[in-house]
Amino acid sequence: MSLLAHGNRRSGAADEEPPDTGAARPSAEDRHRLTATQGLAALSLDAMASVAYGPESIVLVLAAAGAYGLGFTLPVTLAIAALLAVLVASYRQVIAAFPDGGGSYAVAKRHLGRRTGLVTAASLVLDYVLNVAVSVTAGVAALTSAFPSLYADRLWICLAVLALVTGVNLRGIVESAKWFMVPTAVFVGSVLTMIVAGLLRDAPASTEAAAGHASVLAGNATSVGALLLLKAFAAGCSALTGVEAVANAVPSFRAPAQRRAQRTEVALGALLGVMLIGLSVLIGRFHLQPAEGVTVLAQLADASLGHNWAFYVVQFATVVLLALAANTSFGGLPVLMALLARDNYLPHVFGLKADRQVHRHGVLALAAVSALLLVFSGGDVNTLVPLFAIGVFVGFTICQVGMVRHWRQERSAGWRGKAFLNGFGALLTGVSAVVVTATKFEEGAWLIVLALPLIVLVFETVHRAYGRIGERLGLGRVPEAPRRCHSVVVVPVSSLSRLTSKALTAAVSLGDEVVAVTAVQPDAEGARAAESLRRDWELWNPGVDLVELPAPTRALGRPIVDYVHELTARHPDNRVTVLIPEVEPAHVWQRLLQNQRGAVVAHAVRRDTDAVICRLRFRTGAEPAPRKA
Repeated sequence: MSLLAHGNRRSGAADEEPPDTGAARPSAEDRHRLTATQGLAALSLDAMASVAYGPESIVLVLAAAGAYGLGFTLPVTLAIAALLAVLVASYRQVIAAFPDGGGSYAVAKRHLGRRTGLVTAASLVLDYVLNVAVSVTAGVAALTSAFPSLYADRLWICLAVLALVTGVNLRGIVESAKWFMVPTAVFVGSVLTMIVAGLLRDAPASTEAAAGHASVLAGNATSVGALLLLKAFAAGCSALTGVEAVANAVPSFRAPAQRRAQRTEVALGALLGVMLIGLSVLIGRFHLQPAEGVTVLAQLADASLGHNWAFYVVQFATVVLLALAANTSFGGLPVLMALLARDNYLPHVFGLKADRQVHRHGVLALAAVSALLLVFSGGDVNTLVPLFAIGVFVGFTICQVGMVRHWRQERSAGWRGKAFLNGFGALLTGVSAVVVTATKFEEGAWLIVLALPLIVLVFETVHRAYGRIGERLGLGRVPEAPRRCHSVVVVPVSSLSRLTSKALTAAVSLGDEVVAVTAVQPDAEGARAAESLRRDWELWNPGVDLVELPAPTRALGRPIVDYVHELTARHPDNRVTVLIPEVEPAHVWQRLLQNQRGAVVAHAVRRDTDAVICRLRFRTGAEPAPRKA
């Protein structure tokens, strides 16, 4: 139990970082942490991939107002880019103020109270889980659009992609960055090339991609209402999902972690902003109209690069990056779960790290829940999209409000301007959260409204359970001085062997008194086995008494449990230890040959008594050769 060890440790913003020497070789531990470039590949896939559907979300909403409405695509995108700049600046400050990671959760917990912090954590958990499912299904949907024959198998393809991403992340976040660096570079390079090529053209190079596809543009309008612009803004804000991932995963970076994470955050914001604005400019330049069955990005690639190999490079890169965008969640959520475990809101097992600095249990839990979502949705992205992005908007808003309080308390140079930016950002993201929830409520967003308090309830239940355990253990208080007790070691035996000898040798080394016990079955065969063991025991004469325990129900554990209770009742101050000898086979498959008596006895004793359980392993592999003198 690590309640005390992890209780009140917190690193503040004033913690000093070692200088970034650049040329210094990373330590063995740092080799499993991220550089700024690797962080961009491992933690930005969600945000990068959003350029494939962010501009399209804006266009589809504005299409309700016809060609006149599409004219507002660039202004809406510029507003989103401005919000992106505010978020990047805010999360850059969050990274400096909260170097232990946690992002919005850490901000809310310190400045807005414990309950608000839990709401933020719940929203982030929902967002990360849904991001995995949406990213995988979107990538597979793009693949099945190109190869319709695979549509019937889309669920199995989704699960295979999820297994691939999970397997890579179990090898470490640096390993995932190495695997996904090339797809990220190809996607970003192809989109930027497409933007530059499009800006150099006066007319579309090709319109073949949209040929034969019906336009979804509504009749021409002469005005656009504020509500429509708000809906377009809220829809386009889906492109901002993933911006918070870097702040959540600061401990995953190499030292100086804060500086590297801040560079990654700025680079992510700059690339995302350039791509969003560039694509919106091209939409207006080519007077693009949304069409059924073909994405806006595909039409832009067609218009900028022509319907040739370059067009297919963009499409293939989009498919790969959409499918792999789930990696952002695998980089951010396990770290967040580790922080929640440290604060006793999740089981402590989520705070453990493997050799490669991997929160393995968090990775596996995320994969399991995401797989359930994929099965629930049948691999259909349209089932999941209405649930997506609401959680992240809630987290954005709470984080911005928390940072306003941070600046008011700190009152450092220029704090008023920073607080104004964060307050303005909170207003924008709050409005977006309300609009998205309202417009998508009947399509499934009501599930998120219900899920948030349920997840908070789970956090609170775990916290109360740890509180009760801590109270019983007296954590945080000086315990009484240790004292020596009379120790009785009980050794279950069923026959004489080297295992029996080693068990009794260990027992007499551990306790003041040793008793061997054997369960006697209530039939003739059991009586004959007991008589044979008694006779052999007397001939062997190990100096330890053998006590026969009747087992009327043939249960293995119950007679030993009753005997332990009898010992405890006779001498309450005695410390009873049950030493269970077991065979450790040389090969894993040989475990199937074992009778599992030790496990049955251990379970019964652990469940019904306070006795100490000691399981002695006897290895059946080849014994080491004796050393030469």
